This record gives sequence, structure tokens and C-alpha cells, in this order.
Amino acid sequence: MIPRPRTRAQAKARAKQIKAESPSPISLSAALEQVAADLGFRDWNTASARLSNEPETGWQVGDRVSGHYLKKPFEGRVHAVRELQGGQGYELTLHFDSPVDVVDWKSFSAFRQRVKMLVSAQGQSWNKTSDGIPHLIVERIGAFAI
Repeated sequence: MIPRPRTRAQAKARAKQIKAESPSPISLSAALEQVAADLGFRDWNTASARLSNEPETGWQVGDRVSGHYLKKPFEGRVHAVRELQGGQGYELTLHFDSPVDVVDWKSFSAFRQRVKMLVSAQGQSWNKTSDGIPHLIVERIGAFAI
């Protein structure tokens, strides 16, 4: 699934993708109109006026997220975020909707509801489990109003 464009730059990139993947020749303006229609706008001018012209950002406080923490599924929200030097990644503090049991043994449990982790711009931690799975894999599922 392709995420919904939030910025003009993302919408334009989607239009270029549509143009490139079209089986028949299509103009960029027609592709832009198609993106606008997909987003529920009357035309590209309306969509362009309503979409943000802010540069694409990584994670923002309040973003709804889902993913896996120590191989356990979760949904939650971004509680805090700090960009690492040079945009190499982010330090995310996530608050899970429900605590996640991070232990596999049946006779012992260790629940986590808030975690802090360094992740790449793609949402994967650099730390990995012994079998090579990233400790945290996270993706944005929508904005959350605080």
C-alpha cells in the first residue's frame, strides 16, 4: 500500500510514478489531476493549495504508529522525537496502546509500554536480536491529535 501523500512534493512524486507506470502515454498534468482525484480534491490546483509545502519530515510527536518491538506487534503513538546529527536517523520514544510482553518464556513476563530507540529514517533500529531481526520496526499509520 502506498501511503497517502501529505506534501506537494510527495504528490508530485506519486504523479511521476503514475506517469512512468501508465501502459499508455499520459502527460504529467493528467497524472497530477489523477493524484488530486485520488486524494478527493476537485483538481490539482485545489490539491496543491491544500497540501503542505513543508519539507518532508521524519517522525512527529503524536504520529500514530504500528510495527514490531522485539518481534512482538504493537500500535501506539510517538511520544518524543529527536533528529540525530545530520539527519542520519531519529531517537524515538514510543508509547504503546497496550503493554508488550517482550519475554518468550511462559513462566515469566516483562511488559513494556514506553520505549526509547534509535531508528533509521526508514523506521528500523540498528540494534538487532541474535537472529538478525531489528529490535524495532515502526511505520506511520496516521496523525494523532493531541
